[in-house]
Amino acid sequence: MGNNSKSSVVYQGKIPGRVKYTFAFGALGKDLIYGMIVDNTRSRFGKFVPWLVIGTLINAFVFVTVFTDFHLTGVKLCVFATVVYILWGMTYTIMDIPYWSVIPNLTSDPQEREKVSVLPRIFASIGQSLIIAGFGVQIIKGLGGDYTGYHRFALIIAATFIFTMAVCVINLPKIQHDVEEKDKMKFKDLFTVIKKNDQLRWAVLLILLYNVAIQAIMGVATYYFSYVCNNAGMLSAFMISASVAEVVGLLIFPKVTKVLSRKKAFLMACVLPPIGLILLLIVGIACPNNIALTAVAGVIVKTGTGLELGCATVFLADVVDYGEYVLGTRNEGVVFSLQTLIVKLTAAFTSLAIGFVLELTGYVPNAVQSLATQNSIRVLMCIVPTIGVILAYIVYKNKYKLSDEFMKKVVAKINGSGEEA
Repeated sequence: MGNNSKSSVVYQGKIPGRVKYTFAFGALGKDLIYGMIVDNTRSRFGKFVPWLVIGTLINAFVFVTVFTDFHLTGVKLCVFATVVYILWGMTYTIMDIPYWSVIPNLTSDPQEREKVSVLPRIFASIGQSLIIAGFGVQIIKGLGGDYTGYHRFALIIAATFIFTMAVCVINLPKIQHDVEEKDKMKFKDLFTVIKKNDQLRWAVLLILLYNVAIQAIMGVATYYFSYVCNNAGMLSAFMISASVAEVVGLLIFPKVTKVLSRKKAFLMACVLPPIGLILLLIVGIACPNNIALTAVAGVIVKTGTGLELGCATVFLADVVDYGEYVLGTRNEGVVFSLQTLIVKLTAAFTSLAIGFVLELTGYVPNAVQSLATQNSIRVLMCIVPTIGVILAYIVYKNKYKLSDEFMKKVVAKINGSGEEA
């Protein structure tokens, strides 16, 4: 593959289309199902492929188990549900971290990295947002509804997951690029990486803030349309249009960064959601049953989140290069494990916060809500996410320094062809 430099990336320039698109294809099945161990792996298949295979097979099995009725009741059912859910999260992580860790090792070329970063996100959005969030209920009903529909859909998803990841793994480079044997990473080294890689900390913080905002929107949407707009049917219009817009945002991400810059792309990612949310707030007050305007608001919000997904993946890939520049080692597993942690942490935090706020303001399920409860839902749906996105941009503007020009110097230095950045 012509890689004779000191860098451990596979391709210095353009990535073959076969690799680029089949890598992205793996995310279709992977996101229908929604560390150190990666960085320490040494095998003839590289350090990513073994865990992609192991994680995918085990996670697919556990996923089907989650949606299988073993006719348990009472305490036995609670124990079973707890155990399989924890196993699902653990096995998903085994696969998810090495999947995203592949990106910084494929190429150091900025434009190619932007393309290879955004493609998996597109397929992931198709699987997670469009298919599951947009049409999941209809698909389950079409497959028989109730338990039968869920179980059949789980089997289809698991089979799709295994197939798409198999295509991905078969086409990924298998060569281990570590030129010399390095000391294995210890648990205490994890904290050293986080401490010395300041850009990792700031990237994680801005992504965390943005994720809290988006998780809040998705978590409150059902309550908002059911109890503020008094039309639960509008949720589908919002989710479907928003899901399509997210894919569009991802599609235009490479074009935006090429014509403008990553900085401008992230600015757009932080400006569009507040605009869409303000529109949604106004529509919810003035004309709560206006499907067209609600859909437009969803499109504006999710076009921005699509751009952010592209930016976030590129940011973390750049952080890996920066970490090699600062520490002399590439810690892809550590960097991308924090991304997985962010997703799980924000999902848990926002769910807990939403439940706490609703209970505090007198929320009563399946009933007409008080004005105080309706206003709290409006704040959670529109105001809190706006604040989160704005804070994310403030962190980015003031603390994140891995600009296009700076990264060119970093990449040149770790390739052995440049001076100190």
